[in-house]
Amino acid sequence: MDDRFWKNPVFLISSITVFVLVVLGAVAKESFERVATILYDFTQVNFGWFYLLTVFILIVFLFALAISKYGAIRLGSDDAKPDYPFFTWIGMLFSAGFGVGLVFWGVAEPMSHYFNAPFQGVPDQSAESARVAMGYAFFHWGISQWAIFGLVGLVIGFMQFRKKKDGLISTALEPVVGSNKYLKGGIDSFAVIATVMGIATSIGLGVMQMGGGLESVFGWENNFKLQLMIIVLVFGAYMLSASTGLNKGIRYLGNFNLALAIALLVFFFIMGPKVFIMESFTVAVGDYITNFIQYSLRLQPYQGGTWVSDWTIFYWAWAIAWSPFVGAFVARVSRGRTIREFITGVMIIPPVFAMMWVATLGGTALYSDLNNGTAIAEAVDLDVTSALFVTMEQLPFTNVLSVLAIILVITFLVTSADSATYILASMTTRGNLLPPMIVKTIWGVLMSAIAAVLLFAGGLSALQTASLVSALPFTVFLVILMFAMGKLLRREPITVRPEDIRQFEKVRKEAQKQRDKK
Repeated sequence: MDDRFWKNPVFLISSITVFVLVVLGAVAKESFERVATILYDFTQVNFGWFYLLTVFILIVFLFALAISKYGAIRLGSDDAKPDYPFFTWIGMLFSAGFGVGLVFWGVAEPMSHYFNAPFQGVPDQSAESARVAMGYAFFHWGISQWAIFGLVGLVIGFMQFRKKKDGLISTALEPVVGSNKYLKGGIDSFAVIATVMGIATSIGLGVMQMGGGLESVFGWENNFKLQLMIIVLVFGAYMLSASTGLNKGIRYLGNFNLALAIALLVFFFIMGPKVFIMESFTVAVGDYITNFIQYSLRLQPYQGGTWVSDWTIFYWAWAIAWSPFVGAFVARVSRGRTIREFITGVMIIPPVFAMMWVATLGGTALYSDLNNGTAIAEAVDLDVTSALFVTMEQLPFTNVLSVLAIILVITFLVTSADSATYILASMTTRGNLLPPMIVKTIWGVLMSAIAAVLLFAGGLSALQTASLVSALPFTVFLVILMFAMGKLLRREPITVRPEDIRQFEKVRKEAQKQRDKK
């Protein structure tokens, strides 16, 4: 067994910190909840603007990079080939990125916005609030979250495969902050802790939804006891998957996830209101494009309220907390792709699928409430975990669909947690691409434990607090990463593509012919 990780300060600091939080949350629930509330209020009141502005700027940065001369540079040597086929690559991106969250919020978010409109003056539970709800859900699951993942993944992938360095956040920041070992250790420890909190949020959301599904199908009460049993089950499954390595467990489950999600999507579309889904999708895309800048920079300093904090800022903080893990994982599976391919694939394909998911499942629920008075929105307002399963009650084969949905949540949880144990183990063993199983096991236990503690301490609100607070220091790192990437690329020789050489030869020969004629 490789025991060098015991001597790694990043492993010791981050694992002990998470363990202390687990103990405090378990034995001092009230104090833990009170401190978490204070930190949440302080962060969202004082730094919400920082989250929004940072995410908007990095979207502009990445698109500019994709169309620039640097877009042809590969994450690897100039003749490197992608490690994975396109469909497998997209499946792995989707599973690691936000599979659990999208299944959880795909119906719950548009129905929540329909029930309580995001803007003053828009009547609740009206056709107008339904349109706003769909457009805002597209915005939250569009390119903004994936821009966060994309930036982190791009810098790590460039350093790891182009420059042959380790895949640590501190190494990615080196061009700006230097290589002081204490500073690097602090950066990597922050990144690991933020990652654990982001993952715990997603595990917690998935467990809550599974509990809601089991309550809907089998009548089991969705309480903490059931949720704890689900966590134990999922822990066993993802540790079994983690033991098989990246090219087996995660790869095959990623393909299965994507295939099952597509099958569920197609069924909803065929059995649902097809014309309404297509029309609402089209209108929502238009609203998303039209309102993108307004929504990206929307705050409420004049009229007050917490809607933006509860939704947009939470989503961005959650994605930022996830980003060390998702970015490192996305980098790991994207070796051999060009910067242009990477940015285009990461920022467009998963968001388009997410919009189709929201339009189809959320659109079915909206249509049902608007035209059939099924009161799905009221049920979601009472219990957000029931959203998908209440909607399925309006379709044939309800029980079969519900079981498939539970399986989808389980496999998304397993792949996300499996990917996370791999990345956390790598981050705490100096970027080792084949971290020892004992380190993956330790992080698997700690992830499950912190998710259980957050559910015990306050459910959804505690999960949101964990993401929002832990993401703050890493948002600063995102800003520095943009400068680091710019500095790295300015030093990099521009890749000459084979098609450029062929074009040059063609022009040269044509010029030679003209000279010969003269």
